Amino acid sequence: MATVTFSANKARVPLGSPIELTYRFNVAPDAKFDGNYKVFVHFVDADGGVLWNDDHDPSPPTSQWRPGQTIQYTRTRFLPVVPFLGEVKVTVGLYRDSDRLPLQGLDPADRQSTTREYKVGTLQLLPTSENIFVFKKNGWHPTEFAAENPTLEWEWTQKVATLTLKNPRKDVFLYLEFDARTDVFTDRPQQVTVYSGDQPVDTFPANAGVPTLRRIPITAAQLGQNEMAELRIEVDRTFVPAKLPAGGRDVRELGIRVYNVFVETR
Repeated sequence: MATVTFSANKARVPLGSPIELTYRFNVAPDAKFDGNYKVFVHFVDADGGVLWNDDHDPSPPTSQWRPGQTIQYTRTRFLPVVPFLGEVKVTVGLYRDSDRLPLQGLDPADRQSTTREYKVGTLQLLPTSENIFVFKKNGWHPTEFAAENPTLEWEWTQKVATLTLKNPRKDVFLYLEFDARTDVFTDRPQQVTVYSGDQPVDTFPANAGVPTLRRIPITAAQLGQNEMAELRIEVDRTFVPAKLPAGGRDVRELGIRVYNVFVETR
């Protein structure tokens, strides 16, 4: 049905850090899709165990794929902290319910694969010690987990939430993955301002009710000259769940919900 290839912006990546994953499908000249299929992506250790996945709906959906067309898109994901270091194999396939479509991957021998799961590349996993450690200082509520998916976790900010890190004295990116209660702020979205020290480095609306990733450039000059650098996330408005029409007992002051926060050098 298609030839699938894969690339990443890093071949060696520390656990817990963001990575850009690019998927490319060259649709076969005689391919016809009878509906929408999902993409499954498995990251497999040396023993064949699946460490994590990046299953998703392709964009555009397969029902819109046409013979001879090239479909390519990039997803930025955060690697989970798994108990494994070293090389992992990346495998991809297309599925709907229990049905998997025949594809062609990196290894021509996979063409006859009975599982219809195709190797597209490898990644080298490095320890978290390779990352810049970011400490959540003040203004953060305790970590929460999704009941249906314990690997999904987040922390709500208060009106002001502070981060500290050892100053790398280099230009960096701050990755902030967050969402907001857009059903609460229906008149206008909350405004979020990120500061490095006392200097604002980015301002944006919290106008999405689903996890949204923002990559914020911060220069070495903006980080300052101190041994430790401080970043602040401020929202112009907060809410208290107990004061909403639905009621409840949650009396916390909440700003935005943060799924991932990460700093890496540019």
